[in-house]
Amino acid sequence: MQRPRLALLDASHGADHTRRNFRRELDADLAEFDVTVGDLPPNFDYDGVVVTGSRASVYWDESWIDDLLTWIERAVDRGLPVLGVCYGHQALAAALGGRVEAMDDVEIGYREIDVVDADPLLAGIDSPFVAFETHSDRVADLPPGGTVLAENDRGIQAFRRGDCWGVQFHPEYDRSSAETVTRGKDLPEARIEAVVDGIDADAYAAACRTKRLFDNFLEHVRLRAVETAADA
Repeated sequence: MQRPRLALLDASHGADHTRRNFRRELDADLAEFDVTVGDLPPNFDYDGVVVTGSRASVYWDESWIDDLLTWIERAVDRGLPVLGVCYGHQALAAALGGRVEAMDDVEIGYREIDVVDADPLLAGIDSPFVAFETHSDRVADLPPGGTVLAENDRGIQAFRRGDCWGVQFHPEYDRSSAETVTRGKDLPEARIEAVVDGIDADAYAAACRTKRLFDNFLEHVRLRAVETAADA
């Protein structure tokens, strides 16, 4: 098939690095939407969907969040493959009936994560792996039918339900993004500097192995599109 066409649902409130990172990592044609201002795809004519990170929480009482969760639920009902990253991971879980809660502290920096269930999304990624984290909410309860794929001592780090996956970590981040986001946090200066000191070449090289999951997701998207066309 031709390059997959994906809807990129950007929940980052205009963060400069977000679209740049996903454009670099996704070998697909992207239709980009700023969901924080109510800009959602008018239809479901895509091969797949990617939902980005955000500074928002899925349980905030804001209309754009309700609209986003409804759109995700409808996309899933139509059989579209979905990949949610960080906030997108939480939004996907909430849209499908899971529960998201606030954590007692932010998880930030390069962290070690264990694969607990083999899945094509994580094929080629050894366990444990390293990835950059920055979040203060977590998926506390999976949606019905969901399976935990990866976790660490702070909770669920990846899950799957059908053709949908969520990852709590940021495989798309480069070092610049990691440092910019870290320095923007309302945290003690000593903690910020400790995290920034850990954003080094070795840690980034280790975390780059998680970028494999984008290719794995796109391979599933292509196979799903072929199957859908054959059934039409």
